[in-house]
Amino acid sequence: MDPHYEDLWAFENIEESSPDTCLGKTKKWLKIPENIQLLLTILSVFLGVSIGLLIRYSISEISSRTIILVGFPGEILMSMLKMLIIPLVISTLVAGMANLGGKAGGKVGACTLTYYITTTFSAVILGIILVTSIRPGYSGIKKERGSGALSKAPKVGTLDAILDLFRNIFPPNIVQACTQQVSSRYVTKPKTEVINGENVTTYTEVLETKMVDSTNILGLITFSIVFGLIVGQLREKGKVLLEFFSVVEDIIMRVVRLVMWFAPIGIFFLILAKIIAIKDLKKTATGLGLYMATVTVGLIIHLFIVLALLYALILRKNPYIFFKGMLQAFLTALGTASSSATLPISLKCIEDKLKIDKRVTRFVLPVGATINMDGTALYEAVASIFIAQVNDFSLSIPQIITISLTSTLAAIGAAAVPSAGLVTMIIVLSSVGLPINDISLILTVDWILDRFRTSVNIMGDAYGAAIVEHLCRKEISDISNPSIQLHRGGLVIQLDQKDRRNVNKSNNDNNNMWDEQLNLLNSEINKGNGQIKN
Repeated sequence: MDPHYEDLWAFENIEESSPDTCLGKTKKWLKIPENIQLLLTILSVFLGVSIGLLIRYSISEISSRTIILVGFPGEILMSMLKMLIIPLVISTLVAGMANLGGKAGGKVGACTLTYYITTTFSAVILGIILVTSIRPGYSGIKKERGSGALSKAPKVGTLDAILDLFRNIFPPNIVQACTQQVSSRYVTKPKTEVINGENVTTYTEVLETKMVDSTNILGLITFSIVFGLIVGQLREKGKVLLEFFSVVEDIIMRVVRLVMWFAPIGIFFLILAKIIAIKDLKKTATGLGLYMATVTVGLIIHLFIVLALLYALILRKNPYIFFKGMLQAFLTALGTASSSATLPISLKCIEDKLKIDKRVTRFVLPVGATINMDGTALYEAVASIFIAQVNDFSLSIPQIITISLTSTLAAIGAAAVPSAGLVTMIIVLSSVGLPINDISLILTVDWILDRFRTSVNIMGDAYGAAIVEHLCRKEISDISNPSIQLHRGGLVIQLDQKDRRNVNKSNNDNNNMWDEQLNLLNSEINKGNGQIKN
Protein backbone atom coordinates (compact mmCIF):
# COMPACT_ATOMS: atom_id res chain seq x y z
CA MET A 1 0.00 0.00 0.00
CA ASP A 2 1.18 3.52 -0.80
CA PRO A 3 2.59 5.13 2.41
CA HIS A 4 0.54 8.27 1.72
CA TYR A 5 -2.74 6.31 1.65
CA GLU A 6 -1.60 4.23 4.61
CA ASP A 7 -1.16 7.38 6.72
CA LEU A 8 -4.50 8.75 5.53
CA TRP A 9 -6.27 5.49 6.44
CA ALA A 10 -4.69 5.52 9.90
CA PHE A 11 -5.73 9.18 10.41
CA GLU A 12 -9.35 8.37 9.51
CA ASN A 13 -9.39 5.48 11.98
CA ILE A 14 -8.10 7.74 14.73
CA GLU A 15 -10.79 10.30 13.94
CA GLU A 16 -13.55 7.68 14.04
CA SER A 17 -12.39 6.00 17.22
CA SER A 18 -11.58 9.13 19.20
CA PRO A 19 -14.45 9.99 21.56
CA ASP A 20 -13.00 13.48 22.19
CA THR A 21 -13.63 14.82 18.69
CA CYS A 22 -16.81 16.74 17.92
CA LEU A 23 -17.81 14.19 15.28
CA GLY A 24 -17.16 11.30 17.66
CA LYS A 25 -19.24 12.87 20.41
CA THR A 26 -22.09 13.56 17.97
CA LYS A 27 -22.08 9.97 16.70
CA LYS A 28 -22.03 8.65 20.25
CA TRP A 29 -24.90 10.98 21.23
CA LEU A 30 -27.01 9.93 18.23
CA LYS A 31 -26.58 6.24 19.04
CA ILE A 32 -28.90 6.72 22.03
CA PRO A 33 -32.57 6.40 20.91
CA GLU A 34 -33.79 8.90 23.53
CA ASN A 35 -31.49 11.58 22.09
CA ILE A 36 -32.85 11.01 18.58
CA GLN A 37 -36.40 11.33 19.95
CA LEU A 38 -35.47 14.58 21.70
CA LEU A 39 -33.90 16.01 18.53
CA LEU A 40 -36.98 15.07 16.47
CA THR A 41 -39.29 16.67 19.07
CA ILE A 42 -37.32 19.95 19.01
CA LEU A 43 -37.43 19.96 15.21
CA SER A 44 -41.18 19.27 15.21
CA VAL A 45 -41.87 22.31 17.41
CA PHE A 46 -39.60 24.58 15.36
CA LEU A 47 -40.99 23.40 12.00
CA GLY A 48 -44.59 23.52 13.24
CA VAL A 49 -44.27 27.19 14.23
CA SER A 50 -42.23 28.21 11.16
CA ILE A 51 -44.37 26.47 8.53
CA GLY A 52 -47.57 27.51 10.31
CA LEU A 53 -46.60 31.20 10.19
CA LEU A 54 -45.52 30.88 6.56
CA ILE A 55 -48.85 29.31 5.54
CA ARG A 56 -50.87 31.78 7.59
CA TYR A 57 -49.26 34.80 5.90
CA SER A 58 -49.30 33.20 2.43
CA ILE A 59 -52.92 32.02 2.33
CA SER A 60 -55.65 34.43 3.40
CA GLU A 61 -58.52 31.95 3.76
CA ILE A 62 -58.16 28.40 5.05
CA SER A 63 -61.27 26.25 5.33
CA SER A 64 -62.22 24.56 8.60
CA ARG A 65 -62.11 21.19 6.82
CA THR A 66 -58.47 21.80 5.85
CA ILE A 67 -57.58 22.73 9.44
CA ILE A 68 -59.22 19.52 10.71
CA LEU A 69 -57.27 17.41 8.20
CA VAL A 70 -53.98 19.15 9.05
CA GLY A 71 -54.54 18.54 12.76
CA PHE A 72 -55.61 14.91 12.32
CA PRO A 73 -52.19 13.30 13.08
CA GLY A 74 -52.06 15.42 16.24
CA GLU A 75 -55.54 14.23 17.17
CA ILE A 76 -54.32 10.62 16.81
CA LEU A 77 -51.35 11.37 19.12
CA MET A 78 -53.68 12.83 21.76
CA SER A 79 -55.90 9.75 21.55
CA MET A 80 -52.90 7.42 21.91
CA LEU A 81 -51.64 9.26 24.99
CA LYS A 82 -55.08 9.53 26.61
CA MET A 83 -55.59 5.80 26.01
CA LEU A 84 -52.65 5.11 28.34
CA ILE A 85 -53.68 7.47 31.16
CA ILE A 86 -56.10 5.25 33.14
CA PRO A 87 -54.02 2.02 33.15
CA LEU A 88 -50.86 4.05 33.79
CA VAL A 89 -52.26 6.04 36.73
CA ILE A 90 -53.86 3.02 38.41
CA SER A 91 -50.92 0.63 37.97
CA THR A 92 -48.22 3.15 38.94
CA LEU A 93 -50.04 4.36 42.06
CA VAL A 94 -51.00 0.88 43.29
CA ALA A 95 -47.50 -0.52 42.75
CA GLY A 96 -45.82 2.63 44.06
CA MET A 97 -47.84 2.88 47.27
CA ALA A 98 -47.56 -0.87 47.94
CA ASN A 99 -43.76 -0.66 47.64
CA LEU A 100 -43.51 2.50 49.76
CA GLY A 101 -45.49 1.19 52.72
CA GLY A 102 -47.32 3.14 55.42
CA LYS A 103 -44.57 5.18 57.12
CA ALA A 104 -42.62 6.13 53.99
CA GLY A 105 -45.83 6.64 52.02
CA GLY A 106 -47.13 9.00 54.70
CA LYS A 107 -44.02 11.18 54.62
CA VAL A 108 -43.87 11.17 50.81
CA GLY A 109 -47.54 12.19 50.70
CA ALA A 110 -47.07 14.96 53.27
CA CYS A 111 -43.98 16.36 51.52
CA THR A 112 -45.72 16.21 48.14
CA LEU A 113 -48.82 18.02 49.36
CA THR A 114 -46.75 20.70 51.13
CA TYR A 115 -44.64 21.27 48.01
CA TYR A 116 -47.69 21.51 45.73
CA ILE A 117 -49.58 23.99 47.93
CA THR A 118 -46.46 26.13 48.49
CA THR A 119 -45.44 26.37 44.82
CA THR A 120 -49.00 26.93 43.59
CA PHE A 121 -49.62 29.75 46.06
CA SER A 122 -46.24 31.33 45.25
CA ALA A 123 -47.16 31.26 41.53
CA VAL A 124 -50.42 33.09 42.31
CA ILE A 125 -48.60 35.76 44.35
CA LEU A 126 -46.05 36.22 41.54
CA GLY A 127 -48.85 36.62 38.99
CA ILE A 128 -50.66 39.21 41.12
CA ILE A 129 -47.44 41.24 41.59
CA LEU A 130 -46.73 41.25 37.84
CA VAL A 131 -50.25 42.12 36.65
CA THR A 132 -50.63 44.95 39.17
CA SER A 133 -47.21 46.33 38.19
CA ILE A 134 -47.46 46.02 34.38
CA ARG A 135 -51.22 46.84 34.24
CA PRO A 136 -51.91 45.25 30.82
CA GLY A 137 -55.68 45.87 31.10
CA TYR A 138 -55.37 49.67 30.86
CA SER A 139 -54.38 49.61 27.17
CA GLY A 140 -57.85 50.35 25.78
CA ILE A 141 -58.33 46.80 24.56
CA LYS A 142 -62.06 46.70 25.31
CA LYS A 143 -62.70 49.79 23.21
CA GLU A 144 -60.90 48.16 20.30
CA ARG A 145 -62.53 44.73 20.54
CA GLY A 146 -65.89 45.41 22.21
CA SER A 147 -67.28 43.60 25.21
CA GLY A 148 -67.84 40.29 23.45
CA ALA A 149 -70.04 37.52 24.73
CA LEU A 150 -69.61 34.10 26.10
CA SER A 151 -73.03 32.62 25.54
CA LYS A 152 -72.14 29.14 26.65
CA ALA A 153 -70.28 30.07 29.81
CA PRO A 154 -71.42 27.65 32.50
CA LYS A 155 -72.44 29.35 35.74
CA VAL A 156 -70.99 27.84 38.87
CA GLY A 157 -70.40 29.11 42.39
CA THR A 158 -67.19 28.78 44.39
CA LEU A 159 -68.85 26.64 47.08
CA ASP A 160 -70.42 24.39 44.42
CA ALA A 161 -67.02 23.87 42.79
CA ILE A 162 -65.46 22.88 46.14
CA LEU A 163 -68.32 20.44 46.80
CA ASP A 164 -67.81 18.93 43.33
CA LEU A 165 -64.12 18.52 44.13
CA PHE A 166 -64.94 16.33 47.14
CA ARG A 167 -67.69 14.48 45.27
CA ASN A 168 -65.12 13.50 42.66
CA ILE A 169 -62.50 12.53 45.25
CA PHE A 170 -64.92 9.90 46.57
CA PRO A 171 -66.76 8.52 43.50
CA PRO A 172 -69.81 6.28 44.07
CA ASN A 173 -68.71 3.91 41.29
CA ILE A 174 -65.04 3.32 40.50
CA VAL A 175 -65.85 1.89 37.06
CA GLN A 176 -67.98 4.93 36.19
CA ALA A 177 -65.11 7.17 37.35
CA CYS A 178 -63.12 5.96 34.33
CA THR A 179 -65.52 7.76 31.97
CA GLN A 180 -67.59 10.25 34.00
CA GLN A 181 -67.28 12.76 36.82
CA VAL A 182 -69.66 14.92 38.87
CA SER A 183 -70.32 18.48 37.67
CA SER A 184 -72.69 21.11 39.09
CA ARG A 185 -74.12 23.89 36.92
CA TYR A 186 -76.82 26.50 37.28
CA VAL A 187 -79.31 26.11 34.43
CA THR A 188 -82.22 28.36 33.52
CA LYS A 189 -85.57 26.55 33.60
CA PRO A 190 -88.98 27.92 32.61
CA LYS A 191 -91.88 27.71 35.04
CA THR A 192 -95.42 28.40 33.81
CA GLU A 193 -98.15 29.45 36.25
CA VAL A 194 -101.75 30.60 35.81
CA ILE A 195 -102.21 34.05 37.31
CA ASN A 196 -105.55 35.84 36.95
CA GLY A 197 -106.55 33.45 34.20
CA GLU A 198 -103.37 34.05 32.18
CA ASN A 199 -100.37 31.80 31.65
CA VAL A 200 -97.28 33.51 33.03
CA THR A 201 -93.86 31.99 32.36
CA THR A 202 -91.00 32.82 34.69
CA TYR A 203 -87.39 31.71 34.40
CA THR A 204 -85.42 30.59 37.43
CA GLU A 205 -81.87 29.35 37.88
CA VAL A 206 -81.70 25.85 39.31
CA LEU A 207 -78.56 24.05 40.47
CA GLU A 208 -78.12 20.70 38.74
CA THR A 209 -75.57 18.13 39.82
CA LYS A 210 -75.08 15.42 37.25
CA MET A 211 -72.49 13.12 35.71
CA VAL A 212 -70.67 14.47 32.65
CA ASP A 213 -68.39 12.68 30.20
CA SER A 214 -64.87 13.18 31.53
CA THR A 215 -62.45 10.87 33.34
CA ASN A 216 -62.58 11.37 37.10
CA ILE A 217 -58.82 11.26 37.67
CA LEU A 218 -59.13 12.49 41.28
CA GLY A 219 -61.40 9.57 42.18
CA LEU A 220 -59.13 7.04 40.49
CA ILE A 221 -56.10 8.47 42.28
CA THR A 222 -57.80 8.31 45.70
CA PHE A 223 -58.92 4.71 45.16
CA SER A 224 -55.52 3.62 43.80
CA ILE A 225 -53.59 5.16 46.72
CA VAL A 226 -55.76 3.46 49.35
CA PHE A 227 -55.77 0.18 47.40
CA GLY A 228 -51.97 0.24 47.04
CA LEU A 229 -51.37 0.96 50.75
CA ILE A 230 -53.56 -1.99 51.76
CA VAL A 231 -51.88 -4.31 49.22
CA GLY A 232 -48.55 -3.37 50.82
CA GLN A 233 -49.88 -4.15 54.31
CA LEU A 234 -51.00 -7.64 53.22
CA ARG A 235 -47.38 -8.59 52.54
CA GLU A 236 -47.34 -12.22 51.32
CA LYS A 237 -51.09 -12.30 50.64
CA GLY A 238 -50.86 -9.22 48.48
CA LYS A 239 -47.73 -10.32 46.63
CA VAL A 240 -49.66 -11.68 43.62
CA LEU A 241 -51.61 -8.42 43.20
CA LEU A 242 -48.45 -6.35 43.55
CA GLU A 243 -46.70 -8.41 40.87
CA PHE A 244 -49.75 -8.05 38.60
CA PHE A 245 -49.81 -4.24 38.83
CA SER A 246 -46.02 -4.08 38.47
CA VAL A 247 -46.23 -6.09 35.23
CA VAL A 248 -49.08 -3.88 33.93
CA GLU A 249 -46.97 -0.84 34.79
CA ASP A 250 -43.99 -2.25 32.86
CA ILE A 251 -46.16 -3.09 29.84
CA ILE A 252 -47.66 0.41 29.71
CA MET A 253 -44.21 2.02 29.88
CA ARG A 254 -43.07 -0.18 26.97
CA VAL A 255 -46.08 1.02 24.98
CA VAL A 256 -45.11 4.60 25.88
CA ARG A 257 -41.68 4.04 24.32
CA LEU A 258 -43.38 3.08 21.06
CA VAL A 259 -45.75 6.07 21.16
CA MET A 260 -42.81 8.43 21.67
CA TRP A 261 -41.55 7.70 18.15
CA PHE A 262 -44.83 9.03 16.75
CA ALA A 263 -44.90 12.03 19.13
CA PRO A 264 -42.77 14.41 16.97
CA ILE A 265 -45.14 13.91 14.00
CA GLY A 266 -48.22 14.51 16.14
CA ILE A 267 -46.72 17.58 17.86
CA PHE A 268 -45.76 19.09 14.48
CA PHE A 269 -49.32 18.84 13.14
CA LEU A 270 -50.91 19.97 16.42
CA ILE A 271 -48.93 23.21 16.42
CA LEU A 272 -49.32 23.70 12.67
CA ALA A 273 -53.12 23.35 12.85
CA LYS A 274 -53.41 25.78 15.77
CA ILE A 275 -51.34 28.48 14.06
CA ILE A 276 -53.11 28.33 10.68
CA ALA A 277 -56.48 28.49 12.50
CA ILE A 278 -55.76 32.04 13.74
CA LYS A 279 -57.48 34.49 11.40
CA ASP A 280 -55.53 37.65 12.22
CA LEU A 281 -52.19 37.12 13.96
CA LYS A 282 -51.21 40.79 13.81
CA LYS A 283 -54.43 42.04 15.42
CA THR A 284 -54.24 39.39 18.12
CA ALA A 285 -50.62 40.22 18.95
CA THR A 286 -51.29 43.98 18.96
CA GLY A 287 -54.40 43.91 21.14
CA LEU A 288 -53.34 41.32 23.70
CA GLY A 289 -49.56 41.53 23.41
CA LEU A 290 -49.03 43.12 26.85
CA TYR A 291 -51.36 40.61 28.51
CA MET A 292 -49.55 37.69 26.84
CA ALA A 293 -46.20 39.16 27.85
CA THR A 294 -47.32 39.46 31.50
CA VAL A 295 -48.41 35.81 31.68
CA THR A 296 -45.34 34.57 29.79
CA VAL A 297 -42.87 36.55 31.93
CA GLY A 298 -44.58 35.22 35.06
CA LEU A 299 -44.32 31.62 33.84
CA ILE A 300 -40.64 32.08 32.91
CA ILE A 301 -39.79 33.60 36.32
CA HIS A 302 -41.67 30.85 38.16
CA LEU A 303 -40.01 28.05 36.17
CA PHE A 304 -36.45 29.28 35.74
CA ILE A 305 -36.05 31.24 38.99
CA VAL A 306 -38.54 30.17 41.68
CA LEU A 307 -38.67 26.40 41.02
CA ALA A 308 -35.03 26.24 39.90
CA LEU A 309 -33.86 28.10 43.02
CA LEU A 310 -35.94 25.84 45.27
CA TYR A 311 -34.40 22.76 43.63
CA ALA A 312 -30.87 24.18 43.88
CA LEU A 313 -31.22 25.17 47.55
CA ILE A 314 -32.61 21.80 48.66
CA LEU A 315 -30.61 19.39 46.48
CA ARG A 316 -27.47 21.51 45.94
CA LYS A 317 -27.53 20.55 42.26
CA ASN A 318 -27.75 22.43 38.97
CA PRO A 319 -31.48 22.79 38.13
CA TYR A 320 -30.80 23.46 34.46
CA ILE A 321 -29.16 20.05 34.01
CA PHE A 322 -32.37 18.62 35.49
CA PHE A 323 -34.41 20.72 33.04
CA LYS A 324 -32.35 19.36 30.15
CA GLY A 325 -33.29 15.83 31.20
CA MET A 326 -36.99 16.77 31.13
CA LEU A 327 -36.77 18.69 27.84
CA GLN A 328 -38.65 16.11 25.77
CA ALA A 329 -41.57 16.07 28.22
CA PHE A 330 -41.50 19.89 28.30
CA LEU A 331 -41.78 20.07 24.50
CA THR A 332 -44.48 17.39 24.43
CA ALA A 333 -46.54 19.45 26.89
CA LEU A 334 -45.98 22.45 24.62
CA GLY A 335 -47.53 20.50 21.77
CA THR A 336 -50.36 18.64 23.53
CA ALA A 337 -51.38 21.29 26.13
CA SER A 338 -52.37 18.46 28.48
CA SER A 339 -50.62 17.40 31.70
CA SER A 340 -52.34 14.01 31.64
CA ALA A 341 -51.42 13.30 28.03
CA THR A 342 -47.79 14.22 28.81
CA LEU A 343 -47.67 12.03 31.95
CA PRO A 344 -46.33 8.86 30.25
CA ILE A 345 -43.46 10.78 28.66
CA SER A 346 -42.75 12.69 31.90
CA LEU A 347 -42.39 9.38 33.76
CA LYS A 348 -40.03 8.00 31.15
CA CYS A 349 -37.80 11.11 31.17
CA ILE A 350 -37.56 11.44 34.95
CA GLU A 351 -36.91 7.73 35.54
CA ASP A 352 -34.71 6.78 32.60
CA LYS A 353 -32.69 9.99 32.19
CA LEU A 354 -32.69 11.57 35.65
CA LYS A 355 -32.81 8.30 37.64
CA ILE A 356 -35.33 9.49 40.23
CA ASP A 357 -36.69 6.63 42.37
CA LYS A 358 -39.71 5.01 40.69
CA ARG A 359 -41.56 4.65 43.99
CA VAL A 360 -41.54 8.43 44.33
CA THR A 361 -42.14 9.43 40.71
CA ARG A 362 -45.07 7.05 40.30
CA PHE A 363 -46.84 8.71 43.19
CA VAL A 364 -45.79 12.34 42.77
CA LEU A 365 -46.28 12.71 38.99
CA PRO A 366 -49.77 11.16 38.60
CA VAL A 367 -51.04 13.18 41.58
CA GLY A 368 -49.26 16.30 40.31
CA ALA A 369 -50.75 15.95 36.83
CA THR A 370 -54.17 16.36 38.48
CA ILE A 371 -53.74 18.80 41.35
CA ASN A 372 -50.43 20.64 40.88
CA MET A 373 -51.14 23.45 38.42
CA ASP A 374 -48.63 26.24 39.11
CA GLY A 375 -48.90 27.68 35.61
CA THR A 376 -52.69 27.52 35.62
CA ALA A 377 -52.90 29.26 39.01
CA LEU A 378 -50.61 32.08 37.85
CA TYR A 379 -52.59 32.43 34.61
CA GLU A 380 -55.95 32.62 36.42
CA ALA A 381 -54.71 35.28 38.83
CA VAL A 382 -53.30 37.42 35.98
CA ALA A 383 -56.37 36.94 33.75
CA SER A 384 -58.82 37.81 36.54
CA ILE A 385 -57.08 41.06 37.48
CA PHE A 386 -56.58 41.84 33.77
CA ILE A 387 -60.36 41.62 33.24
CA ALA A 388 -60.88 43.87 36.28
CA GLN A 389 -58.46 46.43 34.79
CA VAL A 390 -60.22 46.28 31.41
CA ASN A 391 -63.50 47.19 33.15
CA ASP A 392 -61.87 49.91 35.31
CA PHE A 393 -62.79 47.88 38.36
CA SER A 394 -60.63 48.74 41.38
CA LEU A 395 -59.89 45.70 43.49
CA SER A 396 -59.56 46.07 47.25
CA ILE A 397 -56.99 44.17 49.32
CA PRO A 398 -59.60 41.62 50.56
CA GLN A 399 -60.69 41.02 46.94
CA ILE A 400 -57.09 40.43 45.84
CA ILE A 401 -56.68 37.96 48.73
CA THR A 402 -59.90 36.26 47.59
CA ILE A 403 -58.52 35.99 44.05
CA SER A 404 -55.27 34.48 45.33
CA LEU A 405 -57.08 31.84 47.42
CA THR A 406 -59.69 30.95 44.80
CA SER A 407 -57.02 30.79 42.06
CA THR A 408 -55.07 28.30 44.18
CA LEU A 409 -58.14 26.16 44.90
CA ALA A 410 -59.42 26.38 41.32
CA ALA A 411 -56.03 25.32 39.96
CA ILE A 412 -56.00 22.27 42.26
CA GLY A 413 -59.47 21.33 41.06
CA ALA A 414 -58.74 21.95 37.37
CA ALA A 415 -58.88 18.90 35.14
CA ALA A 416 -55.57 18.05 33.49
CA VAL A 417 -57.00 18.64 30.01
CA PRO A 418 -56.54 21.41 27.42
CA SER A 419 -58.06 24.82 28.36
CA ALA A 420 -59.38 23.62 31.73
CA GLY A 421 -58.16 26.94 33.13
CA LEU A 422 -60.88 28.79 31.22
CA VAL A 423 -63.60 26.82 33.01
CA THR A 424 -62.10 27.26 36.47
CA MET A 425 -61.52 30.96 35.81
CA ILE A 426 -65.29 31.43 35.99
CA ILE A 427 -65.04 30.46 39.67
CA VAL A 428 -62.35 33.09 40.29
CA LEU A 429 -64.26 35.84 38.47
CA SER A 430 -67.50 35.00 40.28
CA SER A 431 -65.78 35.17 43.67
CA VAL A 432 -65.16 38.93 43.30
CA GLY A 433 -68.13 39.84 41.10
CA LEU A 434 -66.27 40.36 37.81
CA PRO A 435 -68.13 39.92 34.48
CA ILE A 436 -67.87 36.34 33.21
CA ASN A 437 -68.61 37.34 29.61
CA ASP A 438 -65.29 39.18 29.36
CA ILE A 439 -63.46 35.84 29.27
CA SER A 440 -64.13 36.10 25.52
CA LEU A 441 -61.49 38.87 25.39
CA ILE A 442 -58.69 36.39 26.06
CA LEU A 443 -60.02 33.37 24.17
CA THR A 444 -58.02 34.17 21.02
CA VAL A 445 -54.67 33.79 22.78
CA ASP A 446 -55.60 31.07 25.26
CA TRP A 447 -54.37 28.30 22.95
CA ILE A 448 -50.75 29.50 23.11
CA LEU A 449 -50.78 30.44 26.82
CA ASP A 450 -52.37 27.07 27.59
CA ARG A 451 -49.31 25.36 26.12
CA PHE A 452 -46.88 27.52 28.08
CA ARG A 453 -48.65 27.00 31.41
CA THR A 454 -48.96 23.23 30.82
CA SER A 455 -45.21 23.01 30.25
CA VAL A 456 -44.64 24.85 33.54
CA ASN A 457 -47.11 22.50 35.27
CA ILE A 458 -45.27 19.34 34.26
CA MET A 459 -41.89 20.83 35.17
CA GLY A 460 -43.29 21.75 38.59
CA ASP A 461 -44.28 18.10 39.04
CA ALA A 462 -40.83 16.91 37.97
CA TYR A 463 -38.94 19.27 40.31
CA GLY A 464 -41.34 18.18 43.05
CA ALA A 465 -40.50 14.50 42.51
CA ALA A 466 -36.76 15.21 42.83
CA ILE A 467 -37.26 17.35 45.95
CA VAL A 468 -39.57 14.80 47.63
CA GLU A 469 -37.12 11.98 46.88
CA HIS A 470 -34.32 14.00 48.51
CA LEU A 471 -36.37 14.89 51.61
CA CYS A 472 -37.63 11.32 52.07
CA ARG A 473 -34.39 9.52 51.16
CA LYS A 474 -33.98 8.03 54.65
CA GLU A 475 -37.45 6.44 54.68
CA ILE A 476 -37.01 5.16 51.12
CA SER A 477 -33.57 3.79 51.98
CA ASP A 478 -35.01 1.95 54.98
CA ILE A 479 -37.48 0.20 52.66
CA SER A 480 -34.73 -0.73 50.20
CA ASN A 481 -32.42 -2.03 52.91
CA PRO A 482 -34.31 -2.61 56.17
CA SER A 483 -32.33 -3.63 59.24
CA ILE A 484 -33.11 -5.65 62.34
CA GLN A 485 -31.85 -5.38 65.89
CA LEU A 486 -30.84 -8.44 67.91
CA HIS A 487 -30.72 -8.15 71.69
CA ARG A 488 -28.45 -10.12 74.03
CA GLY A 489 -28.16 -8.68 77.50
CA GLY A 490 -27.07 -5.07 77.20
CA LEU A 491 -25.75 -5.51 73.67
CA VAL A 492 -27.70 -4.43 70.56
CA ILE A 493 -26.62 -5.85 67.21
CA GLN A 494 -27.95 -4.24 64.01
CA LEU A 495 -27.76 -6.30 60.81
CA ASP A 496 -28.73 -5.49 57.25
CA GLN A 497 -31.48 -7.27 55.32
CA LYS A 498 -29.07 -9.68 53.62
CA ASP A 499 -28.20 -11.17 57.02
CA ARG A 500 -31.78 -11.78 58.11
CA ARG A 501 -31.63 -15.41 57.00
CA ASN A 502 -30.81 -16.54 60.56
CA VAL A 503 -33.36 -14.39 62.37
CA ASN A 504 -36.32 -16.68 61.73
CA LYS A 505 -34.66 -19.78 63.17
CA SER A 506 -36.46 -21.58 65.94
CA ASN A 507 -36.26 -19.99 69.37
CA ASN A 508 -35.65 -23.48 70.79
CA ASP A 509 -32.07 -23.24 69.58
CA ASN A 510 -31.24 -19.77 70.92
CA ASN A 511 -27.65 -20.55 71.83
CA ASN A 512 -26.76 -21.87 68.39
CA MET A 513 -28.53 -18.95 66.74
CA TRP A 514 -26.65 -16.49 68.95
CA ASP A 515 -23.31 -18.00 67.98
CA GLU A 516 -24.21 -17.82 64.31
CA GLN A 517 -25.32 -14.21 64.70
CA LEU A 518 -22.05 -13.28 66.41
CA ASN A 519 -20.13 -14.90 63.56
CA LEU A 520 -22.19 -12.91 61.08
CA LEU A 521 -21.56 -9.76 63.10
CA ASN A 522 -17.80 -10.28 63.08
CA SER A 523 -17.96 -10.79 59.34
CA GLU A 524 -19.94 -7.57 58.91
CA ILE A 525 -17.56 -5.59 61.12
CA ASN A 526 -14.65 -6.78 58.99
CA LYS A 527 -16.51 -5.51 55.91
CA GLY A 528 -17.36 -2.23 57.58
CA ASN A 529 -21.12 -2.82 57.41
CA GLY A 530 -22.02 -4.02 60.91
CA GLN A 531 -22.69 -1.80 63.96
CA ILE A 532 -22.47 -2.55 67.69
CA LYS A 533 -24.36 -0.30 70.06
CA ASN A 534 -24.04 -0.31 73.86
